[in-house]
Amino acid sequence: MAAFKSQDLYGGAIKALIPSTWLDASNLRQIPDHQELFLSPVTLSTLIFEINERVSRETALSALQSTPNKEVLEILGPNPEATPETIDKAAALYHLHDIRDDDGDILRIVTPPHHVSMQQISGARAYKGVVQMTSPTARSGVAPSIGGATAGSSTDGGLESSVTVHYLLVRLEEQESDFLVFFNVPHKEFNEKGDPRGLSKEEELASGVIDELAGKLEIADWGLFGG
Repeated sequence: MAAFKSQDLYGGAIKALIPSTWLDASNLRQIPDHQELFLSPVTLSTLIFEINERVSRETALSALQSTPNKEVLEILGPNPEATPETIDKAAALYHLHDIRDDDGDILRIVTPPHHVSMQQISGARAYKGVVQMTSPTARSGVAPSIGGATAGSSTDGGLESSVTVHYLLVRLEEQESDFLVFFNVPHKEFNEKGDPRGLSKEEELASGVIDELAGKLEIADWGLFGG
């Protein structure tokens, strides 16, 4: 079982946890103010915490209507009602499309967004899920990036480069914010080594981190969100 350690985010305003050996990327390079980024010391996996403006009902539903997708329709139905849950799921998909590195990236839903209980954040609606992002062609020899963090090593030739994204979306209505967690697992390094078991273990770690955060993520200072 993976070991975790407590981690202060945004100067202690949010209490989280990360894998015990992971590194704070802010000690290595500048990170945008709305993000916190952590790096695995042994793989190319990354863990990103991010505060964004809350996706509105109109934006979420408009994004769905402008980009019809078979998988999305399977989740929400061909004529989704604008219920709070539908809007939340649409917001999750909006954020995921927003972090794609390029319009050519293909987003495949592995596990649809579904509701989870945030034990330390009373009243917050939250959702987790899994998607896979694939860049069909190499772009200047650089692998896709997720949420501003490079997701993997360089690509060669026309090989596909895939990243699994395990995510958690916490909707903070009164604060007009969406808090997101992305655990990104690039496939390339495992594929090159012929190590499917290693990839599977990394996916298990990602899933475990998201589950642990659902139980232990805590907002200690609501002033972080202003207003």
